Amino acid sequence: MTLSELCIRRPVMTVLLSLATVIAGSVAYFKIPVAALPSFNTPIISVTASLPGASPENMASAVALPLEKEFSTIDGIKIISSSSTLGATSVTLEFNNDRDIDKASVDVQAALLRAQRRLPIEMTIPPSYRKINPADTPVIIIRMSSPSISLSEINDYAENLMAPNLSTISGVSQVNVYGAKRYAIRVSAQPDALGNRNITMDELAAAINKANTNSPIGTLDGPRQLITIYANPQLVKAEEFGNLIVAQRNGFPVYLKDVAVVEESYEDVKTFATAKGERSIAMGVMRQPNANTVEVVNEIKRLLPTLKAQLPESIQLSLINDRSTSIIESIHDVNLTLILTIALVVLVIFLFLKNIAATVIPSISLPISLIGAFFVFYFMGYSLDNISLLGITLAVGLVVDDAIVVLENIMRYIESGMSPLKAALKGSKEVGFTIVSISLSLVAVFIPLFFMAGPIGLLFREFAVVVTLSILVSAVVSLTIVPMLCSRFLKEQHGESKSYPFTKGFDRIFTWSLNSYTHYLDLALVNRKKVLWGTIATFIATIALFAFSPKGFFPEEDIGQLRITVEAAQDTSFKTMLELQDRAAVIVDNDPNVETSISILGGGMSSGRNTGRFFVILKPKSERQKMSKVM
Repeated sequence: MTLSELCIRRPVMTVLLSLATVIAGSVAYFKIPVAALPSFNTPIISVTASLPGASPENMASAVALPLEKEFSTIDGIKIISSSSTLGATSVTLEFNNDRDIDKASVDVQAALLRAQRRLPIEMTIPPSYRKINPADTPVIIIRMSSPSISLSEINDYAENLMAPNLSTISGVSQVNVYGAKRYAIRVSAQPDALGNRNITMDELAAAINKANTNSPIGTLDGPRQLITIYANPQLVKAEEFGNLIVAQRNGFPVYLKDVAVVEESYEDVKTFATAKGERSIAMGVMRQPNANTVEVVNEIKRLLPTLKAQLPESIQLSLINDRSTSIIESIHDVNLTLILTIALVVLVIFLFLKNIAATVIPSISLPISLIGAFFVFYFMGYSLDNISLLGITLAVGLVVDDAIVVLENIMRYIESGMSPLKAALKGSKEVGFTIVSISLSLVAVFIPLFFMAGPIGLLFREFAVVVTLSILVSAVVSLTIVPMLCSRFLKEQHGESKSYPFTKGFDRIFTWSLNSYTHYLDLALVNRKKVLWGTIATFIATIALFAFSPKGFFPEEDIGQLRITVEAAQDTSFKTMLELQDRAAVIVDNDPNVETSISILGGGMSSGRNTGRFFVILKPKSERQKMSKVM
């Protein structure tokens, strides 16, 4: 007994299996992560090192070269590249695709420890490394600003209230604060004043540290409990630091304000976040690699009103660079295309078969095949993104082929006078091997994608899996559900199929097209040499056109967002860089196509002190120019 015969004679079992497939696939569909692109751990590690004041040439020879020599001994490295700027070096390590990124991180850490003895002794901060992942881009940026509260106070709320609460959201890996303004006292020593009083920088630093410690001064030993006593002599105001005695000279005290300029400032004065000309604090929320971007952003939006209630009324929150918006719009467009594709497939089947029952059968098998594929898709750890949806859209035309082959063969026997049951048994048995061979040949087309190397292979492997799963599930559905439905819902038919008024016009067009094809086919057979030379010329022209066609990793897409990089010369001072960044911000904000933007300089967002970043949100498409003109 064949699989098709078993399903035809056991319709209840077949229906239950179909329902189980649909339910399992539907549940899996709502659990599949949603993202713009497939999630994958790229085997790339970035190492950064800094030595303030060193020239790019010195950084390359004294820092980058020793690091590269140590990294070259690590197993599985594919490419080592480095770039050196003023006071900073970045080394990028690209590993083979089969290299485990976590184990590679351990090897990199060990290599950094070995390289430490070869690095300049002036480098007090050891090099650091991090794994490169697509999830490093913020899924949303939250801007905090206030007309009356200082940036240092806003920064306290950002780091102590906002960031910890946002980090508790499922799917959030970390929250980075850009433009951070932690309160600090800045002491600028005056060399002439120190020299006149014979005070060294080490003595000055030791005096400040000694007067600003927070250590235990004793204990209270009770009958039941031992209590450690702490005193908090830490200084918090610039005036208090200024009155600090740093030395005694000729019997007179030397105050800190006598040998240095003491002022209230920030820990890092070389980081700024600016929006619409107003200095702000920005928070970039990062998602975990396998987290659902849309769900993460929605949870953030649900939590923000609760956090806003705990902030002073003058602090304003605004959302910038919401990546979920473009993902939702993109997936909505693909879903609409998918629905239209299914509708067109069903329409074409009806126009040719002219049988409502025969049209319904492949229309039922089509969603069962796609939904069933989601069940396996979920357990393979893939996400619902543009690549996978592209595969599903392509699979619609491939999936329905199997059902049509089975249906057409069964319909042929029914039209010859055979009963639906016998026609289903005989028709499905005849094409069973054909269905298997068709499906395997289609799957074979996508097998090379499984072995593609590099980022393209990592991306399109998911595409190949989606199409392959859909085709295989379709083959099973075509050999099980379709024959059973044909045996139960198709009726005995004598003579030609019933004609509908709106199909007569299609029949006339199809007949005319068939006659035209026959005519031109006869001409082609008569003029074989001309057709052959025309084919060769077309092939050559295709190659030429391919050479001149624009190429890219991904097609251009208008998501209503831009990321802009501003880069100056490596020896540009931070003051000049800030002026250039502000001038660029004015140009961006005055553009009529821009809704809002945020400018970030320093603070970990930039690759160097001479580099700034912009996150730009454009107006709706109906209110602005096309993306190509905006850029």
